[in-house]
Amino acid sequence: MKIFNKFVSACAVTLALTASVSAESIKIAYDADPVSLDPHEQLSGGTLQLSHMVYDPLVRWNQELAFEPRLAESWEQIDPTTTRFKLRDGVKFHSGNELTAADVLWTFNRLKASDDFKAIFNLFTSVEVIDDHTFDLKTSEPYPLVLHTATYLFPMDSAFFSGAEDNGNDKAAIVKHGDSFASRNISGTGPYKVTSREQGVSVQFERFGDYWDTASAGNVDSITLTPIKEAPTRVAALLSGDVDFIAPVPPTDLARIDGDGATDLVTMPGTRIITFQMNQDRVEAFKDKRVRQAIDYAVNNVGIVDRIMRGFGTPGGQASPAGYQGYDASLTPRYDVEKAKALMAEAGYADGFSITMMAPNNRYVNDDKIAQAVVSMLSKINIKVDLQTMPKAQYWPKFDERAADMMMIGWHSDTEDSANFHEFLSHCPNADTGAGQYNSGNYCSPEADALMAAANTETDAAKRAAMLQELEGILYEDAAFIPLHWQNLAWGARKGVDAAGIVNAMNFPYFGDLVVK
Repeated sequence: MKIFNKFVSACAVTLALTASVSAESIKIAYDADPVSLDPHEQLSGGTLQLSHMVYDPLVRWNQELAFEPRLAESWEQIDPTTTRFKLRDGVKFHSGNELTAADVLWTFNRLKASDDFKAIFNLFTSVEVIDDHTFDLKTSEPYPLVLHTATYLFPMDSAFFSGAEDNGNDKAAIVKHGDSFASRNISGTGPYKVTSREQGVSVQFERFGDYWDTASAGNVDSITLTPIKEAPTRVAALLSGDVDFIAPVPPTDLARIDGDGATDLVTMPGTRIITFQMNQDRVEAFKDKRVRQAIDYAVNNVGIVDRIMRGFGTPGGQASPAGYQGYDASLTPRYDVEKAKALMAEAGYADGFSITMMAPNNRYVNDDKIAQAVVSMLSKINIKVDLQTMPKAQYWPKFDERAADMMMIGWHSDTEDSANFHEFLSHCPNADTGAGQYNSGNYCSPEADALMAAANTETDAAKRAAMLQELEGILYEDAAFIPLHWQNLAWGARKGVDAAGIVNAMNFPYFGDLVVK
């Protein structure tokens, strides 16, 4: 992690100051607000950022990517397929109800019913309650990513979300892109309660008075989240003092925030791969591997990072970033327009064809500009593109509809592991298991799927890495999708707002621990 302007305070100093800091209110500006309050409606960064504010996971990652106990104070492996967790005593939900293992069981069953989340929990068979504060999390086979997955288990208040609304609707219902009790109401164990929300305008958070983590140094009692889609306006709001914390910081303004005397900049390498998917069910030509390869050769990944991202990203030729088990250094970006033209001609498409493309304009850094650049690049191989960009609140329903021939999708591995990329982005779509839930290209390789399944039950790290690298090689050869780059991360904050202490590579700031001086 690179930190500018002496932004880091030693943890011991922060703790020593805890008694002297006063309660604070801050204003934060993201490029968009959460699309729903339901933690299981959509698997997205915005949903998970919200979950870490109003819920708590069993365990969470720290800045060194080690596991940190949260609602689970301890755990142990009982047998190859059973991990026993012990919950903290006295944890309360916002409703006043007390957290028990029954809430974990209820939440687990709801996760298994979520179209977006169930693939993460595919190998998990059950939660067995031992007593009010003890439960066993069981898998069908030995699984090396139990704790990785436990970071996605945010226990919900089962009593609060059970029963029917006055209109007869089930309070527990998961309604994708629709109206539901859970999309409008929250009762979590987290540091903040949502006191008001106007979609697209603001969300107001107030600190939960009975929050269990009394050891936290966090002193922020009130947070106002305002979505500001336009990057220049978001940056101007920070520099003028209208807001205290922004994300993301666009590459064009990194130096400006770093050089301002009243603000600080925090950056770190990212592991979110930005991609385009080619829908083989909508476009016959996309079924031909040579056409998919031609598109990959036509897209200048390095040029996009250099000119649009201003170097604030890493060109990618695969899903797995360096450091992940599946990463293969030989799978590099392959920009070559002449090779692309030759492949189009060989496939019988020298004269090209026309397609539609959709991308968000406030989800990823410079997403609309990247899409426009790709449109220009594809024109060089006679692919004519009708591009439409839109805010993410409108984009995700369109994505779920598979409403365009090519669609942009970025992905950060939910488990900090290579298999998760394939599980969601390129696995043969399977509505029963949730695999391929974000595979808008409808790509399907039984060979790749079998490798992933084998890797997910392989506990020998070297053997598992070899399987995952072979999997990446299959996807690369097939041009299963178009990898662009791994997006770096940047946050801006006014001085005194210790953003460096709460941000991480997952881009889930832990605002409950934020200290404002």
